[in-house]
Order: sequence, then structure tokens, then C-alpha cells
Amino acid sequence: MRFITNLSQDWLFSKSCTSAPAEKPTEESWEAVTLPHTWNAVDGQIGTPFDRGAYWYVTTFTPPKQPIPGGRTYIEVGAASLVGEIWVNGIFQTRHVGGFSAFRADVTEACHEGENVLAILCDNSYSEKVYPQRADFTFYGGLYRYVRVISAPASRFTLDHLGDSGVFVDAVPEGKGAEVKARALLDGIEPGQFVQLELFGPDGEPVGEAWEEAKAETTLTLHLPEAKLWNGPGDAPLYTARLRLVSYNEVVDEVSTTFGIRDFSVDPEKGFLLNGASHPLRGVCRHQDRLYEGNALTREEHFEDARIIADMGANCIRLAHYQQSKDIYDACDELGLVVWAEIPYFATTWDDDAHAAAVNEIREMVAQNYNHPSICFWGLSNEILMMDNDNPKLLPCHEDLNRAVKELDQKRLTVIAHEYNAGWDHPLHDISDAEGWNHYFGWYRGEMEDFGKWLDEYHEKYPQRRISVSEYGCDSLIRYHSDTPVKMDYTEEYQVLIHESACETLAARPFVWGSFVWNMFDFGSYFRKEGGTMGRNNKGLVTMDRKIKKDSYYVYKAWFSPEPFVHVDGRRYFARPGETTAIRVHSNLSPVSLYVDGKLFGTREGAHTFIFENVPLSCEGTTITAAAGEERDTITLRRADEKPEAFTFADFKHAQDAKNWFEGVEDIAGDLTDKPGCYSIHDSVAVVVANEKAKKILMNALTAVSERILAESRVLQGDLTKPLIDFLSTGFIATSLLRNKKDITLRRIHAALSGIPKE
Repeated sequence: MRFITNLSQDWLFSKSCTSAPAEKPTEESWEAVTLPHTWNAVDGQIGTPFDRGAYWYVTTFTPPKQPIPGGRTYIEVGAASLVGEIWVNGIFQTRHVGGFSAFRADVTEACHEGENVLAILCDNSYSEKVYPQRADFTFYGGLYRYVRVISAPASRFTLDHLGDSGVFVDAVPEGKGAEVKARALLDGIEPGQFVQLELFGPDGEPVGEAWEEAKAETTLTLHLPEAKLWNGPGDAPLYTARLRLVSYNEVVDEVSTTFGIRDFSVDPEKGFLLNGASHPLRGVCRHQDRLYEGNALTREEHFEDARIIADMGANCIRLAHYQQSKDIYDACDELGLVVWAEIPYFATTWDDDAHAAAVNEIREMVAQNYNHPSICFWGLSNEILMMDNDNPKLLPCHEDLNRAVKELDQKRLTVIAHEYNAGWDHPLHDISDAEGWNHYFGWYRGEMEDFGKWLDEYHEKYPQRRISVSEYGCDSLIRYHSDTPVKMDYTEEYQVLIHESACETLAARPFVWGSFVWNMFDFGSYFRKEGGTMGRNNKGLVTMDRKIKKDSYYVYKAWFSPEPFVHVDGRRYFARPGETTAIRVHSNLSPVSLYVDGKLFGTREGAHTFIFENVPLSCEGTTITAAAGEERDTITLRRADEKPEAFTFADFKHAQDAKNWFEGVEDIAGDLTDKPGCYSIHDSVAVVVANEKAKKILMNALTAVSERILAESRVLQGDLTKPLIDFLSTGFIATSLLRNKKDITLRRIHAALSGIPKE
């Protein structure tokens, strides 16, 4: 039989070790840690340079002994960021590229009787051979999921196929029942062995059984005359498939997996359909990190995240921008949340080895998560056209990724998330089955009212494209507040307006099959400086520690949650100037009544949002209660002589005047002399990046300044035919280049480029 031992305790960690230990270290320099673990739990979230390196983890294990000779011992790693190596007793076993998927090594030959030394190298260093190279989130390093030892019999369900379980289940509704097909991959099978499939219903009771002769690939089919469909939140029954490899009167190996019975499709006009019924997807994006924990989360924390999302009323999650833990997929299965899963493909180098690794990553993601009914979409890439929209490798690489998915899974849809400035007629749109658009109207561009206009215009021009909104939103900090919120003030109140407007826009457009708020939780992005914070992206509806739900969370709860509630906004804006104030209430009930110091102030009919003007405030404090049905919510406010300074983003005016930051840049750099026949900052971006040496100079300079350049200002996505100096001056990048402590100036870039002949 199969024996599994989890290795979570008694690990040692070192940043100074330079080679795989063959014995358990005794030096005091080794730190005792438990798994999951990351070394960037803090530095990846506070805006300081975060630690990117190759570091060692060491523990010991004793392989469980198989009763019959011929068994194999495997080490399984849930994830090692971004590159992992497994060594046993000082002997190299395997190297895995990609920091987000599980992988295994057959370590049988390296093991001996008794205690063995396991060393795992984790490397999150920058490499052109590994994706992602640059992105708007922290690349934590470490063994941040699990490690376990698997002792398997000689005849077994395979452990050598893409890190998956070796079992793939398809369940399709048929009338009142369903057809269930299980495909099993086996190793070491012998004549006379059989595979048994047992199905158990949501209540745990057996509902069907099938047998087949064991082959390297064995398919078993079973028809259920009655079936309960996986229908989304509140109605997501899960079945269990248990497969056994049987030899004579003995069960040799056994694997179980849960699955759901459901069918779905996406119509260009009607949107997302689940089991033939309209099921508009309205949800969020989610990163896998937490405050001062990095990405080293427990199963309970993954489930808590999913419950917070489901309690808000969302019915879908885009798990961006990489394969996430099996635990979060399990939670989505149980809670009925539809999932968009994706790989970290933001190509910048187009290196052949990196591309091969990306293809392997998407194959691993599909194979390892095939049986999750929550997953309906496989994401190929994110904002890929931001950098190289004409790169000759772009289309073939995406065709490879799409083909890799379809070879493993013909039932789910592939999808690409496009940044808002991507060309509408670009041939990349023809590769994926569906697509998303990352739009930040009212924040990075335009006004929030432009959102609907853009969707209508795009849908009218391309009515057969199946479109979603894969990102939208804005930053807010719970300390900032305003009676007159405006763009870039980082207030809770402005974030509420953005999301109220988005809900109205999306509700009126059923052709948008899905929408995903960016983001559910604030998350680590080491290069950002947002609203006075460092190392954080603050677009979350919930704070990074999961302790405070921002007012915008209740916008969505009012639109989508069936659970009765009422919520008074503005509780953190507790001291307000003026004798009166406006009170905003969110609820999924109507009418809503407001009480001031226990007395009825007024009642409003409506839906979702209820506004009460001219509510009186006193210096001593005013108690405000909103009531709807049986629900109550109470806050306390007081009148202040003037608005406290802490409630206003100190650099607000600076942010509003961003378009004027670069006046005079041409005066600084315009006097530089171009070297005939060589590159310079007066060449267009398209010309510069066409040469690999010149492109590397530019990209290294941008990276040295801050990756925020790419993520925040969207600087490298506009008219690439502009001269480089003019192009850079369209964002805040030029000022960053001029003021950077490392003195990566425009003049230095110009000098470096001038050393490269154009021919």
C-alpha cells in the first residue's frame, strides 16, 4: 500500500550554506523552522529591498518500508519558489523550474536503511530562464506549502506524471443523471491486476462501482441514474471517486479524489451559463499572501480567505497570477466559487528555456488541478502585450500554451487577461477561447463613467468575442477619508464610489461573462509606494491581515449576498468638520431607516446604497444606527473643528498633478549628443527594444529604479514609435530615473545605448 509522511517539523534553514549537506547540520548558523516557510514574510511587504537568493532547507526522514520488495520512495514538494532542487544524502535528485506547482523526485536509489538527510534548495533569484521575471507582486522565496515522503508499491497509480495524482475524472450531466469517466495512469502493473472505481455521493454513501483490467492507461465509465449538480454557492455537492489497484485478493494501491458534476459554457451575449442556466460571474482576484506571513499560509487560512469571499456574495475568483495551493481550490469546490486559474506568464525576455518552463507550468497546473469542479478557465498570460506586442515569439508561444492545455483538457476554456491599451485587432485575441480586460477607469485612466462606454463600444465591434473584466478597482487606505472624494486621494469613500459605479455598469451588461475586482485583499508588492505605505498594493476590499473589511466590501455584499445585513459606512471617519454630515448605508434590504441618538432621522427606499444627507453631529459624539428588517448597525461619530490631518493623504496634490511632474525633462536630457550610427534615448522604444543588447540596457535600468514603473504607470504600453525620452516622460519614470539613489540617470542610459552600433 501507499504510505505518506508529512514533513512539517524539524527543518533547518540556512542562507550561508553553499552546497547540499550530506549530514544533518549542527552549526548554530542554521535556523530551526517549520513548514510552510518563507524568508520574505516581512521584507517583501515593507518596501525595502527584499531578499532574492538561493537558500537551503534540511531535515531527516526514514522511508516507510513496503511489505513487498520493489516499492519506490518519492519526495513530494508542494511548491519551492521559484526554482527548487531535491538532494538526498548529498546526492542530487531533481531540479524544478517554477515556484507555484508541486513536483516529485523518485529518491529510492539514494536512500538507505534508517535516517536519511533531505536537503532542498529554494532559489527566488532573478533569472531570464524563469517566469515571472517582473510583475506587480512580491516573489517570495521558500518551501511555502508542504513536503512529504511517499512510499509507493511496485504496482501503483503513477507518481511520475506532472506532479498529479494519476487520476482524472470527467462528470457530465445526462438528463437527471450523469456519466462519470475516470482515467487512471499506472506504473509497474502485472498481468491479472484490475482497477476498481467506487463512487460515493455527497452524503458519503456509495452510488456506483465499475471494474476494468489494469493497463498503463485505464479508463472506467459509470452512469449515475440520478445526480446532484454542482450549481455554485449554496449548492455545490461533491462526489468522491476512489480508485484501487487490485491484485488477486489484495488492494495494492489506492487514490481518492473529489469531483463535481456540472456543465458550463460562455455565450458572447448571454455570458456565463452553469448547467444551462444564466450564472453571471461576479467576483474578485486573490493573491496568496498575508501580512508578515508572506505566502506561507496554512490550509485553514486558505479556507478563511475563501469564506470571506463567499460571505461577501461573490461567486467566482480569479486566482492570480500563478497556480495557487490545492487548499484554496478545495475551498472553492466546497463553497461553489467558479475559478479562473493561471500561470505567471508576463513575458519580457522570450527566452526559449523560460518558455519551455512556462509550457511545463501550465501542463502541471492543468494536470494537478484537473478534478476541481470549481475551475472553469485556464489562464495563459496576463498583460502580455504591455511590452512586446510585435515580438515574433509572442503568438507561437501562446499557441504552444493553448495547445498544451487542450492536449490535457478539452472541456475547460482558455483565457488571456489583456491590459487596457492592448490593440483591439491584435491576432492574440484569436488564440484563447475567452478573454479578460484589465481596466482601471477612474483610477489610472479616464473617469469611472467611461467603463460602460468602453465595454459597449468593444462589444459592438467584436460581438463574437467572449469578454470579461479581469481587473478593476482602486487603492484605498482605511485612514484616509473625505466628504468630497476624488481620484487618487486613496480614501475609503472614493473606493466605494468606484465599486458602486462598477456594479451598476456590469449589472446592465450581461454579455460580460465575468468580472473580478482587483483585489480581494491588500497584498505585498515590494516596489510600490501607495498612499504613504511601502511595499503594498492597497486595492483590496479587505486589509492584508484580514482583520478589517473596507466599506467597499459591503458594496458587493449589498449587490450579491443573500444574507440579510445593513452596514453604515464611514466609521473610521469618526471626527468630521461641520455641524452635519452625509451618511451612506449599504444593505440588501429595503427600506432602511436611520436613527440619530436613538431618534428616527429618516427612511429611504431603494436598493444597495442608501444616502442620508444633513445628519447632525455633536462635539460630544453622535450615535448613528441603521435599521433594515431585523438587521442593525451602529457607529459613533463626532464633530471636529477641522478635519484631522491624518485623514488626508499628505501627497494628494502631488498625485493629482502627476501630469506635470516631467516638465523640464527634455531640458535635462535634450542636450545630449547622439553618436552617429548608434542608439540613444532619442530613438523610439520600438527601435531600442528591437536590439537585444539595447533592450537589456533599458530593462535593467528600469528594474534598478523600480518595477513599479511597469505596474503602476503602465509606461511601456503606449505609442512605441515615440522617441524614448518623450515616451518615458509620459509617466513618472523619468523623475525616478533622475532622482534614483543608484544614479541610474537618463544620461547613463544614453551613454550605454550610444555604445551599441545600430547595424
